[in-house]
Amino acid sequence: MEELTGRVAVVTGAGSGIGRALVRRFVDEGLSVVAGDVELAALDETVAGTAAVPVVCDVSDPDAVEALANTTYEHFGAAHLVCANAGVFQGGVSWERSLEDWQWVLGVNLWGVIHTVKAFVPRMIEVGDEGHVVVTSSMAGLACAAFSGPYQTSKFAAYAVAESLAHDLRASGIPIGVSALCPGAVNTRIAESGRNRPDTLPAKGGEDVDFVEGALADMTSLQGVDPSEVAARVVTAVQAGEFLIPTNDAYADQLRVHTDAQIRRELPPMADFTQPG
Repeated sequence: MEELTGRVAVVTGAGSGIGRALVRRFVDEGLSVVAGDVELAALDETVAGTAAVPVVCDVSDPDAVEALANTTYEHFGAAHLVCANAGVFQGGVSWERSLEDWQWVLGVNLWGVIHTVKAFVPRMIEVGDEGHVVVTSSMAGLACAAFSGPYQTSKFAAYAVAESLAHDLRASGIPIGVSALCPGAVNTRIAESGRNRPDTLPAKGGEDVDFVEGALADMTSLQGVDPSEVAARVVTAVQAGEFLIPTNDAYADQLRVHTDAQIRRELPPMADFTQPG
């Protein structure tokens, strides 16, 4: 989708980090933008000084995502660029995580993507314009490290949704592209995801969780790229029709090593999310 000016974009998880950067970049590119997030105050900060339309939306709730789509089409009559970006982090030793830990992460990171696809893609097909869907997975959706099982599971699944959707659309001859955004370390508040965790899914906690969240906070703040760089890569990839959007230029070597180990039937080495982009 080479021409962005005058098109309509939707971004979930727009209250901070990559989502906020996407909203502001899309506004600068001349798109009309609908910004969704569960955190109202942060969402208001994102859209301040812009014409972007804010919508409070919990992507784990299909009715909320349907309402986001309804608002988009009521305001603009179309959605051309849909970014299923909302995401949360839960780390820790896999067997120590509670069902609520898994339900929370999968509810946002996987079901949020599914709900977004279900709410928007049929409408996009019906309108008949060219379009593009960007699913935020992660480098942790391509290769794993220790102590992040719930997050990595959700991101592998989000990547699978993106690739499956891309094949379905291409095989059906529908002019909607798909990209899987796979960030490495980005300077966001992902380590503080618990601030938006619902009371109905209480956190178990533990020393393993504290360790991983502390390490993640240090990595993202000290070594993470700026979210604006990620947004720029997304714009370039959408215009070029690229499927995979890495934020770390060393990703190819990691994927090669990972795949080679699988071919040898070995456990792949742990991913390194700190390599420079």
